[in-house]
Amino acid sequence: MKIKEVIVVEGRDDTAKICQAVDADTIETNGSAINHRKLAQIRHAQTKRGVIIFTDPDYPGERIRHIIDQAVPGCKHAFLTKDDARAKHPHRKSLGIEHASVTAIRQALADVYELTETKCSDITKHDLIHYGLIGGSKASSRRDRLGQLLQIGHTNGKQLLKRLSMFEITRSQFEQTIKRILQEETNGE
Repeated sequence: MKIKEVIVVEGRDDTAKICQAVDADTIETNGSAINHRKLAQIRHAQTKRGVIIFTDPDYPGERIRHIIDQAVPGCKHAFLTKDDARAKHPHRKSLGIEHASVTAIRQALADVYELTETKCSDITKHDLIHYGLIGGSKASSRRDRLGQLLQIGHTNGKQLLKRLSMFEITRSQFEQTIKRILQEETNGE
């Protein structure tokens, strides 16, 4: 599949892996110290073809995503789960797009989101507490699964409500997904 937009990744290993999965052009940030010249290049790509930010599911990747999103409005976002991005070798603990399968990369790019102005969500902090997504013993694993099923990426408790709103997740989508997670827990999956 040919990707119209330019995909922003962290490094050349990410580019190589993406090119195994899809036909696409990339811009490499080469780390989180993104300079003005690189942001100008991304801004130019956004005006000409559009941009998909596809960074690693870790703190540096999220930081890069945030910097670009603030500097270049209107970018689309693709996410991999930590499990999909984990190195397969048992002694390596690194996370990165370069470790993901071709199938996982294609799925992440198929589920691309475009961020728009944040609209007021009808999902509240009370809902997150009620469903054990904040402050409970299973909160972290539930948030991880929710992010995976909704394709919104990993979040901590403080970020979750903002991310649900940012991706315009409806109450219905949220409740259906949380019911699935609770059912999976009941069934021991």
